[in-house]
Amino acid sequence: MKVEWSPLALDRVSDIARYIAKDNPGAAERWVNELFDSVERLADFPESGRVVPEAGVRRIREVIFGAYRVIYSVKDKVEILTVRRGSQLLDVSEIDDEQG
Repeated sequence: MKVEWSPLALDRVSDIARYIAKDNPGAAERWVNELFDSVERLADFPESGRVVPEAGVRRIREVIFGAYRVIYSVKDKVEILTVRRGSQLLDVSEIDDEQG
């Protein structure tokens, strides 16, 4: 199954990487590479993440990567909807995958 990243999710990853890079550019680069490697397994195991409690919809799932939630939708492809720090409240508008 194909894995695609939404513009919002890519923006979130970029913001997080810039924040990490303020203290340690090498760690930021490693974090991004490891995140993308971790998420790529969803191509083979799209339902391996848990259902997002705030959504309560079977196709909206998440995997935990360190302190972050990678929230995605499973339909004919895996679409990464957003990436959020686990301690942040989730804005459900970020997981509205009906536009695509």
